[in-house]
Amino acid sequence: MATDHKTVADEIADRNPRSFEARWRMRVHRIADQPIWTHPLARVVAAVGAALLLALVVSVPLDLTGQLLFSAGSFGAALLLSRTPGRLTTLAMIVLSISASSRYMYWRVTDTVGFTNWVDACFGFGLLLAELYAFLVLLIGYFQTAWPLQRRPVPMPQDVDTWPSVDVFIPTYNEPLEVVKQTVFSAMQMDWPKDRLHVYVLDDGRREEFRDFCQELGVGYLTRDNNAHAKAGNINAALAVTGSDYVAIFDCDHIPTRSFLQICMGWFIRDPKLAMLQTPHHFFSPDPFEKNLDTFHVMPNEGELFYGIVQDGNDLWNAAFFCGSCAIIKRAPLLEVGGVAVETVTEDAHTALKLSRHGYNTAYLELPQAAGLATESLSAHVGQRIRWARGMAQICRVDNPLFGPGLKLGQRLCYFNAMLHFFYGLPRLVFLTAPLAYLFFSAHVFQATAAMITAYALPHLMHASITNSRIQGRFRYSFWNEVYESVLAWYIMRPVLVAFVNPKLGKFNVTAKGGVIEQSYFDWSIARPYLILLLLNLLGFAVGIWRMVAVGPSSEVFSTLVINMVWTAYNIILTSASLAVASETRQLRSTPRVTAALPAALRFADGKTLVCETDDFSQSGVGLRVPNELQLETGSEVHVSLFRSDEEGTFPAQVTFSGGGRLGLRFEGLSLRQQADIARLTFARADAWIDFWGNRQHDKPLTSLKSVMVIGVRGLGQVAANTLNILRGRREVVSK
Repeated sequence: MATDHKTVADEIADRNPRSFEARWRMRVHRIADQPIWTHPLARVVAAVGAALLLALVVSVPLDLTGQLLFSAGSFGAALLLSRTPGRLTTLAMIVLSISASSRYMYWRVTDTVGFTNWVDACFGFGLLLAELYAFLVLLIGYFQTAWPLQRRPVPMPQDVDTWPSVDVFIPTYNEPLEVVKQTVFSAMQMDWPKDRLHVYVLDDGRREEFRDFCQELGVGYLTRDNNAHAKAGNINAALAVTGSDYVAIFDCDHIPTRSFLQICMGWFIRDPKLAMLQTPHHFFSPDPFEKNLDTFHVMPNEGELFYGIVQDGNDLWNAAFFCGSCAIIKRAPLLEVGGVAVETVTEDAHTALKLSRHGYNTAYLELPQAAGLATESLSAHVGQRIRWARGMAQICRVDNPLFGPGLKLGQRLCYFNAMLHFFYGLPRLVFLTAPLAYLFFSAHVFQATAAMITAYALPHLMHASITNSRIQGRFRYSFWNEVYESVLAWYIMRPVLVAFVNPKLGKFNVTAKGGVIEQSYFDWSIARPYLILLLLNLLGFAVGIWRMVAVGPSSEVFSTLVINMVWTAYNIILTSASLAVASETRQLRSTPRVTAALPAALRFADGKTLVCETDDFSQSGVGLRVPNELQLETGSEVHVSLFRSDEEGTFPAQVTFSGGGRLGLRFEGLSLRQQADIARLTFARADAWIDFWGNRQHDKPLTSLKSVMVIGVRGLGQVAANTLNILRGRREVVSK
């Protein structure tokens, strides 16, 4: 079961009722629970008063001393609130952050744009537009994530005869059979009446080995005579020849648990208007960031923020997105909107938008009930994000959620922010180069003193940091969003702008999964933009040092140089961290291991049995924790038994490693039935992914900044070492 989004303060208060945090929670709730707040007139008066107060706070002019005192007081209040548990205090922190940011933007627009020459105006207005974009994203982001719905499963009716029929679609194109097998095995074993569960492999590759595999298992195999509209067309073709009440869709590498349908379907019974329910996309293999930076299971990955917080926040506004996999859609509404959308390359989000326009409800259940493979290489990861960005820009043009019928304000804002997010490419590049305008050209992008810039900008940034840390701390660490965006900014900028101008350009590309990386290497082609940005910022930093020495600390220019030097140093950290991601590490396993302690038994040829437990498992083998004294010869044959409740499966295996209290086994000569049994006892367990979801330590901004700096230093070292190797004519690659 998914847990509440608790902060550190919540956890402290729950453990110790006498703590400072617990006492503060009691006082806040005592005020908030007063009967007066339920009176309509009181609410109107409070809303009008709050709006007038916010307008006053934003617009009142202050000198430097007054602004510093105001900033110190508001930030002190935010720090106090950060120690106070509860959602009400989160809302209070959001109000303080919006006040600080709005005040900064008001000051920027009214007091800092009096440019006297075209160079200042060009750089200055460019930076201002990027800041306005970031401010808008911040505001709508707060709107989305301030109050996650935290939907919970609804039990199915006791009478199994009333349960509806479900078609399970597994679309595939060019993925290897070994990747698809586990998904099919687990889909077949979902806890649902067998006469109302129909599994279909939708093979756009039209491969004989897939046909034979499906025939042997007794599952449906569907093809078509063309590949029009890629995945969307594949699903629509299957809709035309199947007929169950509901359709569950899984990418061919997304393995469902046996409880998937029972966990999700109850909401469709409760809400007749519900058309789509989405669950998280969880990955049991590391993505390129996690693999190349060695952060797998240490910090949240790029996608966890969306599935951990954003989707849950969208659900409050009835704007949960269909994400293409790990979801259930009701057939009748889907056919009513014309099937899966084919107008854009992000057919999933566009389909959800169409369902919402027709008055249907969508839902999100923050409970991982399936897991899949992440992209293996950074280039594949970038290609996938390019498709997402292009598709959202296409939707923004052809079916803009701000306009048209059928949507409420909350739905419009949630969909619009999802599209607006992928326009970050150009603003991010502006932020990565903005201080160079002053360091290289002496362009004054701010028509203000260094002290006033600091007094207004620093509170805006600090409030946003601690507020987002409180909201997102389980699923996104501070400063890492800048790393993700810096890596992708250059590559998504052009496709997004082109798609916005001409939405018909671009085609669906399949993200490769299940591959291997046989040799570590530094991806110079992917890294080229970051390398140029790094060199520019390093040069700018050197120029800044030279100018600081030249003018001296007594000059008025010196403080301006300091601000731009600090900004440049931060950009050097981000670009260096981006370069570290481009250092690809070896991945020899095409079937990644999943860490899990499951009951097991080792059965030897002489009849002896050793009870033990697993250290990890995959579809091709298993690692066991055994007594240190146990030593087996590599290549020796054994049988291993895996257990779940009262179920047991025994499988032949060969020893691949023995020593140090660990035994590595590779399954040998398994029949399809035995392979299905392995899936049932491992990947398909109902609780398979719960322990991996949102259970890391809550974000600490300063600690996160330190980790980004460490990664940045590593990236600099890797670039330097690989460059020296090339100059020396060596082929070795430094990846760590």
